Amino acid sequence: MATGILVLVEHQDGRPKKTAFELLSKATELNVGPVMAAVIGEAGLDMTAELASYGASKVFYATGDTVALPQGGPWARALQAIVQAADPQVVLAASSTIAKDIMPVVSARFKAGMASECTELSAAGDRLTARRPVYAGKAIVDVEIPQGIQFFTTRPNSFAVAEPDTSRQAEAVTVDGDIEDKDTRAKVLEVIKSESATVDLTEADRIVAAGRAIGSAENFSLMKAVAEPLGASIGASRAAVDAGYAPHDWQVGQTGKTVNPSLYIAFGISGAIQHVAGMRSSKVIVAVNKDPDAPIFQIADYGIVGDLFDAAPMMAEELKKVLG
Repeated sequence: MATGILVLVEHQDGRPKKTAFELLSKATELNVGPVMAAVIGEAGLDMTAELASYGASKVFYATGDTVALPQGGPWARALQAIVQAADPQVVLAASSTIAKDIMPVVSARFKAGMASECTELSAAGDRLTARRPVYAGKAIVDVEIPQGIQFFTTRPNSFAVAEPDTSRQAEAVTVDGDIEDKDTRAKVLEVIKSESATVDLTEADRIVAAGRAIGSAENFSLMKAVAEPLGASIGASRAAVDAGYAPHDWQVGQTGKTVNPSLYIAFGISGAIQHVAGMRSSKVIVAVNKDPDAPIFQIADYGIVGDLFDAAPMMAEELKKVLG
């Protein structure tokens, strides 16, 4: 009989990402059965003790050359095999690039329902209710999956990370992914890592972003000056990216990355719905724009009507005084 929650653990450089700890902490809090973890990737991964400290009672591994790099077909087959072995009531994953690719595929193979981009989860018995934004963030709905396995992806930074308990232990289980030829129609040849030393935007707790008004790639140094004392990552609007001022990896919005930080500072971003759709759920939004009628002020918690080239240096200086 299906029971418990299975969390897809994403990892980098052999260590679980922060989203894994968020989801394991939330799964433990929901208390709807045993909490399990699914680890897919290169051979030799061993995260059992660390995942156990955040609540996992079993860790299922599907590893090897065919799934060494994140890619849709093989990872979907591997996750399917883990779900069959774990027999969970709920499957959780972060709303990441790979999860957005494989979770719909796996849920369809189990003829199960799925809700994506969730920002809250609550339990009633063994069924969950998920809260998620719709219509580019203009409305919030509660979603329930009434029968079968429940699949959910959640936005990073939606849940607090619990304190680890190193006294917990977990059982490690190896699963054969049974990768078929049709699963490897496309092959990842190389992964080029970002040169940025900051946290990826989707996991960043603080973000400083700029729009086309920044004027040049060199002027992003102003954003970095504001971001540095905050320990923030740098973001950009599509207009700034299209103008060649910032790499696509920095793009926030409907055609870029969806972010959910505790603090989002927007310099010279008008607030077009395509951008707002990617950052509206930020906990605190600060907008700087010289147009007092800019749409961004409608969703901002704090607003500064002024030129970013005046505001950014002053903000950077004050942050250095306060935060060092």
